[in-house]
Amino acid sequence: MEKWKSRQEKRGLVTKTGDGGNDKNDDDDDDFLIAEARQPLWRKVPIPSRLISPYRIVIVVRFVILCFFFHFRILTPAQDAYPLWIISVICEIWFGLSWILDQFPKWAPINRETYLDRLSLRFEREGEPDRLAPVDFFVSSVDPLKEPPIITANTILSILAVDYPVDKVSCYLSDDGASMLLFDALSETAEFARRWVPFCKKYSVEPRAPEFYFSEKMDYLKDKVQPTFVKDRRAMKREYEEFKVRINALVAKAQKKPEEGWVMQDGTPWPGNNTRDHPGMIQVYLGSEGALDIEGKELPRLVYVSREKRPGYQHHKKAGAENALVRVSAVLTNAPFILNLDCDHYLNNSKAVREAMCFLMDPQIGKKLCYVQFPQRFDGIDRHDRYANRNVVFFDINMKGLDGIQGPVYVGTGCVFNRQALYGYDPPASEKRPKMTCDCWPSWYCCCCGGGSRKSKGGKKKGLKSLLGLGKLYSKNKKKMMGKHYTRKSSAAAFDLEEIEEGLEGYDELEKSSLMSQKNFEKRFGMSPVFIASTLMEDGGFPEGNNPSSLIKEAIHVISCGYEEKTEWGKEIGWIYGSVTEDILSGFKMHCRGWKSVYCTPKRAAFKGSAPINLSDRLHQVLRWALGSVEIFFSRHCPLWYGFGGKLKWLQRLSYINTVVYPFTSIALLAYCTLPAVCLLTGKFIVPTLNNLASVWFIALFLSIIVTGVLELRWSGVSIEDWWRNEQFWVIGGVSAHLFAVFQGLLKVLAGVDTNFTVTSKAADDAEFGELYLFKWTTLLIPPTTLIILNMVGVVAGVADAINNGYGSWGPLFGKLFFAFWVIVHLYPFLKGLMGRQNRTPTIVVLWSILLASIFSLVWVRIDPFLPKQTGPILKQCGVEC
Repeated sequence: MEKWKSRQEKRGLVTKTGDGGNDKNDDDDDDFLIAEARQPLWRKVPIPSRLISPYRIVIVVRFVILCFFFHFRILTPAQDAYPLWIISVICEIWFGLSWILDQFPKWAPINRETYLDRLSLRFEREGEPDRLAPVDFFVSSVDPLKEPPIITANTILSILAVDYPVDKVSCYLSDDGASMLLFDALSETAEFARRWVPFCKKYSVEPRAPEFYFSEKMDYLKDKVQPTFVKDRRAMKREYEEFKVRINALVAKAQKKPEEGWVMQDGTPWPGNNTRDHPGMIQVYLGSEGALDIEGKELPRLVYVSREKRPGYQHHKKAGAENALVRVSAVLTNAPFILNLDCDHYLNNSKAVREAMCFLMDPQIGKKLCYVQFPQRFDGIDRHDRYANRNVVFFDINMKGLDGIQGPVYVGTGCVFNRQALYGYDPPASEKRPKMTCDCWPSWYCCCCGGGSRKSKGGKKKGLKSLLGLGKLYSKNKKKMMGKHYTRKSSAAAFDLEEIEEGLEGYDELEKSSLMSQKNFEKRFGMSPVFIASTLMEDGGFPEGNNPSSLIKEAIHVISCGYEEKTEWGKEIGWIYGSVTEDILSGFKMHCRGWKSVYCTPKRAAFKGSAPINLSDRLHQVLRWALGSVEIFFSRHCPLWYGFGGKLKWLQRLSYINTVVYPFTSIALLAYCTLPAVCLLTGKFIVPTLNNLASVWFIALFLSIIVTGVLELRWSGVSIEDWWRNEQFWVIGGVSAHLFAVFQGLLKVLAGVDTNFTVTSKAADDAEFGELYLFKWTTLLIPPTTLIILNMVGVVAGVADAINNGYGSWGPLFGKLFFAFWVIVHLYPFLKGLMGRQNRTPTIVVLWSILLASIFSLVWVRIDPFLPKQTGPILKQCGVEC
């Protein structure tokens, strides 16, 4: 407290006080706490100028050098290899444009830090009701055999044990495969949570997913002072192992489905026996009366949801499942904020929700934020991260750069949403500060100048313009946010559309008629008065005195397969349809409306998940992401033409353009990686003989590329190994998964051939990193393998040609060899994965052995040491004409 007082006194926030009685000291302490509670909940931490200024200078210098480089390349063709020159110049220009799209959104990166103690002082004051906002957690699952129930259970348990008021947390699990296995596993999870949650909160353990807590290699006794901790931990570990055995038994039972279908414990058939034709199902496990933990305390609500599916309906995969959860949660709990997670991403930091609330409950920017995005971190990845699974460059460089513009893109998981942004509303308009005026002029002068009338007329016009905006629906709470003259009549919601219309009384008739005629509530949100009423409640909640059974029936209604027909779900509301990467598309639509997002990077990672470390699975994952980008490129939502005239900042638009065009770089990359082999085999080269000035531009370009990377690593803190792995996998993914995504996207657009994405397997081998060495054949492996073979053959052929032609041919050969080795080095992790586990001989030894053996064989043939060297005239055998 003394340190805190001195710090506040230096800031001038409080005044020094003399020594007094205990009452006076208590009053002083209260004043200090009140002063601290009034401080900002977060602050922006800019990158130091000594790090960011050289970085920006080098970017500009590199851009200028690139222009001169292209000037030389275009005006200096290689006459003896004109087709190769044309192809190389086109590829290089495309690479230059891609670099601009990727580089300039990273112009102004920032960091942010939060103050959780101030959040507690402001919203959790002692003796007063808790004022933290409720949060609904969404967890999505499709196939429990590919996404093991034990992993999903750990995610659920980490949510139920989150460090947040119990009555403010609700967890919804979407089972899009209607699996009885997941249903039973969730029942076991709810029972185990009654013991696990109080243990976590009593001893403040981290992480609160038992599988990862008990397997973590750390000193679990650190900072633990309770004498009962060791005993309780051993007992809890034993109970968790018993829980795992029960889950394993369920999985073993589910391997073979009975001919008559699954039957529940009460003897009734399981409604989801046909996964493509079943009714909607909802089961509430915790949160109701009687569902208490072993200490008699309340637990967060846990709800199982499986939306209705029928033949002939389009269900829109994950995006449709998320939208169903939005409606169900709005009917049952209606929290103002939503946190969505994949089933394999658990809470690694129990205070993650509080971190997000520091932004979303901030009085200045909270209402303008559509979401708070956390970085993705992963467990179970090999130390060298062979296939760049961690995506460190993207999450620690690109996302921080976007945070300095309009906010990070939405990456599909680990994100806390503002529910109002998902409903397609615009953010509240910022009120402009009144202009400074002088009181020295008489009042009649101001009236004659028309100052007052202009202000009132402009304000009225602005209000009507907002209400009459194209495609916008503004509820009562939106009226409040759009200007001072709009006041909210009541926070209570209605259940009939007539009552909703009556609730608009008190507004101007023109505004009322414009609101009701411009967007009909039913046409926008669907035929559910309960859900429509929930959308009008900005702060969440629902009217008291409702019947829980009626709410369950309404929740079943809003997840019916025909509910979204002739509505704006998936078009303007919720997760947007039209791409398998619905995350990028949904975030893009929000940013186009003017919303901002925030990137939150706490010291302890908020969430952790599992990633496919096997080469084939990793390539299929990248293929799905790239295919989604191609789908967006060919849709009406393409950032190249969508949203102009809106509120999307131009640097943010560059970033989104790069997000959808990067798969097309694969065509140029494939051609560029083939050129070295062609040059070596034909003896041609894409660059003519260089003069001194041209050499300067080549050297300057290479140096600027290196310096840009070094300075980027300095301000971001990314290691050089992570940066290099990212560069390698950019080539590997570019010539394989991205290339297939382009052709699949073209087939879908031109021929209507749709491709089903495969759910990435979340299971791992018992052996550490066992999946890393598992070889799975897929057609995605063909292009990179072909490139490696071509370039290796080209190297051998080039060296052989130089040996045959003598000393003069070695000079031009070095440029071609450097080009070929650039390709081979970038594809080296792919080659290592292709060869599988090497128990004795490292892959690099095998690679160099093949190369050197081939070269030495050619040299041996050229020298011919066993044949006698003849001097004098060459003797030939005479024939009949001798």
